[in-house]
Amino acid sequence: MSPYVAEIIGTAILILFGDGVVAGSLLRHSKAENGGWVVITFAWGLAVAVAVYAVGQFSGAHLNPAVTLALAVSGDFSWSQVPGYIGAQMLGAFIGGVLVWLHYLPHWKATSDPGLKLAVFCTGPAIRSPGANLISEIIGTFILVLGIMAIGANNFADGVNPLIVGFLVVVIGMSLGGTTGYAINPARDLGPRIAHFLLPVAGKGSSDWAYAPIPVIGPIIGGILAALFYQGLF
Repeated sequence: MSPYVAEIIGTAILILFGDGVVAGSLLRHSKAENGGWVVITFAWGLAVAVAVYAVGQFSGAHLNPAVTLALAVSGDFSWSQVPGYIGAQMLGAFIGGVLVWLHYLPHWKATSDPGLKLAVFCTGPAIRSPGANLISEIIGTFILVLGIMAIGANNFADGVNPLIVGFLVVVIGMSLGGTTGYAINPARDLGPRIAHFLLPVAGKGSSDWAYAPIPVIGPIIGGILAALFYQGLF
């Protein structure tokens, strides 16, 4: 399998499970309605683990432009492959968003709040403060990328690393995600946001493009800083 195809498939799996649990928790008349933050954070962590298990052997399972750029900055990934990986991740995230829309098709009309519908696809701040929101995304992604690099340097039993990375995402969500919804991945936010904008989601409102740069720029900065930090100290 081509690594680019693998990144498309892996990122689509990530979004299908990740945005899927948000849809189940927020949309009306879902059997998982009101599942809560703990359910969402655990499912997102498991979504990462499953996606990495699915395609890690083919592409390394970056599934995140911030990770791809951080690995390129650290010298562990070729810059020539960066555009292809990021394009594949964006496409996979868009596909994942479309699949979630299809899966929950009757529930969009049953849900009156357009803000809840947008929250299925992408992140938004608990308190809108662009500077503070940007800092939150930088810190969350810094910890994610630093953790990935540190986990990769350890010799665990075969096949355990993706699960440990999944638990890292769980603890980031539980500890740091309450401010912005912890995008920590530009593709995870932007791809499904574009899907929300283009799809005929019943009763949808704005796609909130004014906020959209924050979960793209913040993770990129955080990932690059983590790579430089890891190189300098580890």
